[in-house]
Parts: sequence; structure tokens; C-alpha cells
Amino acid sequence: MINKLEKLSLLSEMISFANNEKDLKPIEYSFLLAIAKQLGICRADFDYLTVNPITYIHLKSQSERIVQFHRLVLLMNIDVEHTLKSEIKLYNYGLRMGLSHESINKVLYIMEEFPNKIVPADVLIDIFKVQYN
Repeated sequence: MINKLEKLSLLSEMISFANNEKDLKPIEYSFLLAIAKQLGICRADFDYLTVNPITYIHLKSQSERIVQFHRLVLLMNIDVEHTLKSEIKLYNYGLRMGLSHESINKVLYIMEEFPNKIVPADVLIDIFKVQYN
């Protein structure tokens, strides 16, 4: 189980990812706020993070890193206008989390096959399982 500081770090990372040189779009804000609630982070802490990012904390658990990567994939695909630049940014976030570059590439490739490019959680988990077995 991750602690509050790690949860704040995850959320801060997602806010940074969504802030791709512009303000958060309302749909991104709503999605991130829902993630904050899921993580048990209050709105005041969430709003604080939108202005004051905190330092990234590397998660020890492989499964938590995969879940975070999936959140980032979902966040990226909320924005219908995402670009190659956001895919590169996602790829780099995945590498920084210590995920396999083969798995990251496979997720980026396979997401084109799904409606709205949203990879189902079970498919994403299977992709990473192949690399770690």
C-alpha cells in the first residue's frame, strides 16, 4: 500500500503530464479530481498540487507503477487532440518509472486498436506480464 506522500507524488506527476504547456482543460481537471478522490486526496490538497508540484517519488511496487502508467494513458487519451509529443512524454514517464520499453511501445502501438485509444486495464496488465515473466 502506498502512503499519502506517494499518492500526492502520483497526482502531482499526472497534473504535470496534463499541463503540457497549457492550462488544464475542464475534462482533464475533472478526471484528475476523480483520481484524487480515488486516492483519498482532498480537494484542497489537489488544488494545492495544481499550483505547487511536488518531487517525484519512485514507487517500489511494480503493480503500482503499471497502474500509474495506465492512469497516464487514460489521461493522455482524454484529450482527443493529443500529439506525438504527448506520446513521447508518456513513453519517457514510463521509462522513468522503470517500466520495460518494449511494454511501453506495445501499449502505444496497441492503443490505436481500441475505441478512443483507451486500452482496457486487463489488456495493459497482460502486456506487462509478458515482459516480467
